[in-house]
Amino acid sequence: MLSRTADSLYWVSRYVERAEYLARILDATTRLTNLPSAYGGAGTEWQSAVATAGCEDTFAKAYGEANERNVCDFLSFNPDNPTSIRNCFALARSNARAVRTALTSEMWDALNGAWLELQRFERKRMDREEFARFLDWVKNVSLTFDGSAYRTMLRDDGYWFSRLGVNVERADNTARILDVKYHVLLPETEKVGGSLDYFQWTTMLREVSALTAYHWVYRQAVKPVLIADLLILNRRMPRSLASCYENISRFLDQIGDAYNRHGPAQRQARKTLTNLANTPIEAVLQRGLHEFIEDFITENNRLGHVIVEQYLQ
Repeated sequence: MLSRTADSLYWVSRYVERAEYLARILDATTRLTNLPSAYGGAGTEWQSAVATAGCEDTFAKAYGEANERNVCDFLSFNPDNPTSIRNCFALARSNARAVRTALTSEMWDALNGAWLELQRFERKRMDREEFARFLDWVKNVSLTFDGSAYRTMLRDDGYWFSRLGVNVERADNTARILDVKYHVLLPETEKVGGSLDYFQWTTMLREVSALTAYHWVYRQAVKPVLIADLLILNRRMPRSLASCYENISRFLDQIGDAYNRHGPAQRQARKTLTNLANTPIEAVLQRGLHEFIEDFITENNRLGHVIVEQYLQ
C-alpha cells in the first residue's frame, strides 16, 4: 500500500472519531449546564468544553466569552476552527475521496451522505432541542461509519491503518475528558463526593458510553477512583486507555509483520501498554491524576508522530 493511501485511511478514521468526541463533549456540557441552581455549579462548564477539545487559544482569538452560543458554534460549525465538527467531516470526506477505491461502498456512503446532510444542519437556526438532535446525528454518523468499516473492510493493511487511527484518537479523547473533569469542573467550594461532584462524574461516564459498564463491573455507587480505574486500566472497556493501547499495539504488530518493518512505533506502543498493565490505580492517584494524564497525552502525541514518520511519509 502507498504511504499516501495509508495516511488518508488513518486520518479519515481519526477525523470521524474526533467529530463524535466533540458531539459527546457538547452533549455532556449541555447536561451539566441544565443542573438545578441548588447544585451550585461554578459556571465553568462551557470553558471546560473548550479546554477538553484542546483549542482554548483558537477560541480566545475568535470569541470573548465562553458561553453556550459561542462554544456550540465554535465546536460545531465554525470553518475557522480546524477541529470543529464541520471541518472534521470535511477533512474526513476529502481524505476519503483521495482513496475512494480503498474504502468500501458502505463507508463512502456513510461519509458522503453525512457531508450532504451537514449542509442542511448548517442552514438551520437551531434551538436546544434541534441542536440535541444534531449531536445525536453526529454520533450516529460515527457509529455507522465505524460499523461499516468493521463489517465490510478486508482485514489487510488498509483496515489496520484505519483502526490504528481510531484508537490513537480515542485514547487522546478519553484522557482529556478525565483530566478536565478533575481540574476544571468542580468549583473550589464544592465538596469532593458531594452532589455536584457525583452528577459531574455520572455525566462523564455517559459521555463515553460507560455508565452501564461501570455498574456491571463495580456494582457500587459512582466513585472517582473506580471511574479512573475503568477509563484508564480496564481493558474490557473499549474507550479505556489500556484497551486503546492493546488495540494499537496489535495493529502496529500486524502492520510491522506485513511490511517487515518493526521499529520505534511498535516499541513505544508496547512500552505504554506495559506501563498501563503494571500500574495499579492507587499508584496513578498517588502520583497525581493530572500529572499521569498529562504525561500520557504527551506520549500518545509522540506515538502519533512516530507512526507518521515510520509509515505515512
